[in-house]
Amino acid sequence: MTPAFTYRGSAARIVFGAGKRAETGAWVEKLGCSNALVLSTSHQEDDAARLSDQLGDLSVGVFAKATMHTPVDVTDEAMEAIKLAGADCVVSLGGGSTTGLGKAIAYRTDLPQVVIPTTYAGSEVTPILGQTEGGRKTTVRGDSILPEVVIYDPELTMGLPLGMSLTSGLNAMAHAAEALYAQDRNPVSSLMAAEGLAAFKRSLPALVADSSNADARADALYGAWLCGTVLGTVGMALHHKICHTLGGSFDTPHAETHAIMLPHTVGFNASATPAELQPIADLFGATPGAGLFDFSKEIGAPQALKDLGLTEADLDRASEIATENPYWNPRSIDRVSIRNLLQDAWEGSRPAL
Repeated sequence: MTPAFTYRGSAARIVFGAGKRAETGAWVEKLGCSNALVLSTSHQEDDAARLSDQLGDLSVGVFAKATMHTPVDVTDEAMEAIKLAGADCVVSLGGGSTTGLGKAIAYRTDLPQVVIPTTYAGSEVTPILGQTEGGRKTTVRGDSILPEVVIYDPELTMGLPLGMSLTSGLNAMAHAAEALYAQDRNPVSSLMAAEGLAAFKRSLPALVADSSNADARADALYGAWLCGTVLGTVGMALHHKICHTLGGSFDTPHAETHAIMLPHTVGFNASATPAELQPIADLFGATPGAGLFDFSKEIGAPQALKDLGLTEADLDRASEIATENPYWNPRSIDRVSIRNLLQDAWEGSRPAL
C-alpha cells in the first residue's frame, strides 16, 4: 500500500544537452533580463570572460571571487558589484562555490539566476543556501534561492579533473542517500534518488577507465541533476549537518568532505532505516555503508578525514558543534556516538553497516 505523502516539484527550468551553453543569452532574454553579471571562481575567470564575451551586450561584466562555503563577506562584495554594474540577473558558471554565490545574491535581491554547472555538485537545483560567517556554516531555504534556469552541458565537464569528478559525484550521491531516509521522503523523491545513485554507479567507474568518455560525462551530469533535485524536495539529516560543521568551522574542502563522510553517515543510519536504504545495498552490495565505502575505494576517492588536515583534537570540537543544533535524523545522536563516527571517518575505517 502506498503511504500518504506530499510532493512539490521543482520550478527550475532544466536545459540538458551537449552544446546547450550556446543558448545562455536566449534564456537571459526569456527571463526578461538584459544586464547579466557572470559569476565564477578566480580559477575559472577566463572561462567566465569568454562567456561574457559570447553574451555581448547582455553582459555587464564578470565577478570572479566566488569562494568555497559561500562566505558572507564575499557576498557583500558581490552585492557592490551588482549595484555598480546595474545587473538585473546573474549567470553562474562553475561548481558549488559559484552556484552558492549566485544563490546568496538571489536570496538578498530575488534577482533571476541562470546556472551553468561544470561539476556534479547538484546544488544548482535546490532552494537551499549554505553560507559561512564567523566560523559557522548555516543553511536557509527559500523560493528565491532556487535558480530559474539550469543549463546542463556535458561538454563543459570534459575538462574536469578525474579526482574532482569523483569527489563531486560522491557529493551528489550524498544528497540522494539522505533523501532515501528523509523525514519528508515520498515515492517520487525515492525513485529519483535511486536513479541518481545508479547513474553514478555506472558513470564514475567509466570515468576512471577513460575520463574523456563523453557518454559517461553526460550520465554523471544526469545523475547530478537527479541527486540535487531530490535534496531540493526533502529535508537534510546527519550527513549534511556533519559536513556543514567540518566545512564551515574547519574549512575542509566541500566535495572531499562529503565523499569521505558518505559511507559513515549512511552506515550510522542503516540500523534505523534498513528498508529505506535497501536500494543502496542492492546497487553497491554488502551493507549500505560498507558498499559505498568499497565503491569509493574502488574508484580511488579519498577515504580519511586525516588526509584533509584534520587532527584528532579537531574531532572533539566537531562532535560538539554537530550536536548543538542537530538536524532531524532517523537514528538518535549524541556527542559520544558522533565522536566515534568521526573517529572512524578520520581513520578511514570500513563501516560495519
